[in-house]
Amino acid sequence: MDNTASSSLSIVILAAGLGTRMRSKVAKVLHPLAGKPLLAHVLEAARALHPRQILVVVGHQSETVKAALDAPDLTWVEQNPPLGTGHAVACAVAQMTDKSGELLVLNGDVPLIGSQDLTTLWKYHQERGNGVSLYTMHLTDPTGYGRLVRDEQNLPTAIIEEKDADSKLRIIQEVNTGTWCFDLSLLPQWLARLGVNNASGEFYLTDVLALCRQAGLSVGALCHQDPLSFAGVNSRVQLAELEIALRDRIVLKLMKEGVTFQDPSSCWLSPDVVVGMDTVILANVQLGPGVVIGEDCRIGPFCQIQNSTLGDGCIVEAFSHIDGARLAGPNQVGPFVRLRPASDLAAGVRVGNFCEVKKSRIGANSKINHLSYIGDATLGERVNVGAGTITCNYDGVHKHQTIIEDGVFIGSDTQLVAPVTVAAEAVVAAGTTITGNVPAGSLAISRVPQRHIPEWHQRRQSR
Repeated sequence: MDNTASSSLSIVILAAGLGTRMRSKVAKVLHPLAGKPLLAHVLEAARALHPRQILVVVGHQSETVKAALDAPDLTWVEQNPPLGTGHAVACAVAQMTDKSGELLVLNGDVPLIGSQDLTTLWKYHQERGNGVSLYTMHLTDPTGYGRLVRDEQNLPTAIIEEKDADSKLRIIQEVNTGTWCFDLSLLPQWLARLGVNNASGEFYLTDVLALCRQAGLSVGALCHQDPLSFAGVNSRVQLAELEIALRDRIVLKLMKEGVTFQDPSSCWLSPDVVVGMDTVILANVQLGPGVVIGEDCRIGPFCQIQNSTLGDGCIVEAFSHIDGARLAGPNQVGPFVRLRPASDLAAGVRVGNFCEVKKSRIGANSKINHLSYIGDATLGERVNVGAGTITCNYDGVHKHQTIIEDGVFIGSDTQLVAPVTVAAEAVVAAGTTITGNVPAGSLAISRVPQRHIPEWHQRRQSR
């Protein structure tokens, strides 16, 4: 969307709820869904419309919420004490200097709402010239939602909250989603007229609909076909249900783009995951935020990957953990590999079972195949690291660098005490502890001479 297209639009997000049914010390809108807070999902959808202003109304644990999600484009509004949705919006509108154009009002605990849905409502409101527009939805079980009342011409006349609804109204299945668009120039006068003559003793934003009709202005109600887009989170059960729903959306999108999932229902993916065509993802894989996987890759079962880029043709075997790494591709890693932040693998690198790499650059076609730790190191091309090798990079105070140049062979059970350089084409014999630089093309060996004590077996038996 053109960044200038929505210059008339402001957005208010209501995020002051206590979330008592979550039974948590954490503010409800900070509970994570697919790796990021509920409120972050709503903010992402709002930002896609490029509004002139986003105001977030907070109350419970307001300082914690601000600290977690503060950004230059956000205006924080305190609602204290919480006196209802109408009061929350009034608090936000009072802080706005420009009260022209349109105002979208969203809930901060509705994470599956999409930017396209918001654009549709906003355009619908503009084109019809409504005073108020809102999304509704039909639910087989509308328990807990405000019911939309329509007149004989099928026009919206009011929203009655469940606590205030009689048995006749409660059978209505069209309900309010809590997603609104208002004529901002008219909204302040309607907010000022709200009362608390209801079962909750609160100022209901929903009462603005009737005030708009009384003013002779039109109210538009768009009925959305996907209730999940407006499902709120009020309990751990609902949070889990939306986690599954979001995962299914992401997996379906990727499968349509040419990605194979062996068992889609067992995988967990962040919404920003990018996966290339003809990549195969096996069961019980977790792909967190910041993951980009190229084409023709294979991700084995029970792997966890986040904040990492994998180039074309990468193979990640089972039970591997990759965080903050870059694999140029094609690479083969695992099983049981851990690649920690700033691990950088060039093309053709292999890292085998039970190896850990941290903050290291591994050159093309090098191999670290078994039971080794490589940290704070730079390895050249065609390096072969034997089993049980350790870069001793930490002296208890500072980290130090290990440099292993092209073509070096490191024998098994070797310790490289940094800072140290092993020059090109050198060989380090198995069982060696390297404490000084190794010249190019040389053999480094520090073994204790082997001894044989004759008749040792017989002497043991005689004890």
